[in-house]
Amino acid sequence: MESTTPSPREREQRFRELYDAAYVDLLCFVRRRVHSTHAEDVLGDVMLVAWRRLDDVPADLSAARAWLFGVARKTLQNTRRREDRHDALTVRLSEVRRGPADEGLHPDLVSCRVDVAAAWPLLSATDQEAIALSVLDGLTAPEAAAVLGISSTAFRLRLSRARRTLRRHVDSTTAGDPLPGHPASERSHR
Repeated sequence: MESTTPSPREREQRFRELYDAAYVDLLCFVRRRVHSTHAEDVLGDVMLVAWRRLDDVPADLSAARAWLFGVARKTLQNTRRREDRHDALTVRLSEVRRGPADEGLHPDLVSCRVDVAAAWPLLSATDQEAIALSVLDGLTAPEAAAVLGISSTAFRLRLSRARRTLRRHVDSTTAGDPLPGHPASERSHR
């Protein structure tokens, strides 16, 4: 018995039928699990998997819909893992431990720390990571570059830009212009 391989036109027609039968329900499924601005992207990934693995999709339409929901669930799990990895890269100053040398700090140093802590969340994850690798983790430029998989020169440029951005944000707090999201800025807008 000879198996027939579907023509490109038949494959396209089958995909369209799956798409039409499941798209709206899948979109609702995804929207209940992620922010609505990300739902279309997730669903696009699901449909890409469906297109690539069209031969694996069950022939029965009901079973095919269930298969697509399974793909959507796995895609959502992968998205969450990716976001968790991204969140893990975000450096949180509150996690930096204070040592005995921190006791009895001069008030100006305490004020500087407060300014840096207020400015830190305004930095991009890339800027936070560059500063953290250098200052908090004590890595040299070649070591930090190896961690990031970039050249030492690229790391030095990234670190320089990150420091400049942090300095600009800190200067805005010391100049009397409170940072967005800082309690003083919220009081001034009331």
